[in-house]
Amino acid sequence: MQIMESAREIEQYKQNRYVGRNRRLMHEWSAIDQRFKDDPDINYIIRKRNPENLPTQYEIIFKVKSFCGVGQPDENGLCKPMTADEFRMKITIPNNYPAVDSKLEFKFVTKDDQGNEIPHPWHPNIRFFGDFAGRVCLNTPACGTFTDLAWYVDRVMSYLKYEKYHALNTPPFPEDNKVAEWILEQAEPNGWIEQLRNEN
Repeated sequence: MQIMESAREIEQYKQNRYVGRNRRLMHEWSAIDQRFKDDPDINYIIRKRNPENLPTQYEIIFKVKSFCGVGQPDENGLCKPMTADEFRMKITIPNNYPAVDSKLEFKFVTKDDQGNEIPHPWHPNIRFFGDFAGRVCLNTPACGTFTDLAWYVDRVMSYLKYEKYHALNTPPFPEDNKVAEWILEQAEPNGWIEQLRNEN
């Protein structure tokens, strides 16, 4: 598996006259490569391909400092944030994509290939606890059938940088309520979010 698949390979596949789903898969691959080929903070790996050799699953590597959990409460009851410098997210494209009822799956990798836990984001719009740990909430009016994957990846990067987050118990509701509660009660009042933004 190669990081940052070559433009030559993409151009070779572009010569094929794809239709339907395969045409969209080719578009997504081209858009991701074009957007991130020179970006030092975002790389991608193709994890799965369909019989026509077009990508159906990506792993996105974000090289950015972000929260990855909190420490034990101190004498004042504060749970200070912990940070990591790299996060990995899988994008899985379902078989009937891009049908309206066909949802893309965005999920941060929480374990490596050997089953060891690896850092994943501590963000109110990314599930941290439970069976669905790592799941990303991207429910926004801007998302739609014609939104390409590169747009979603950029949005997730804005989550990791805490340029975008929703912690209030109002629509669209937070994906992880425990993280949202910490954001409102500790991170915002203590300026930790602003500090993280300044470090990126």
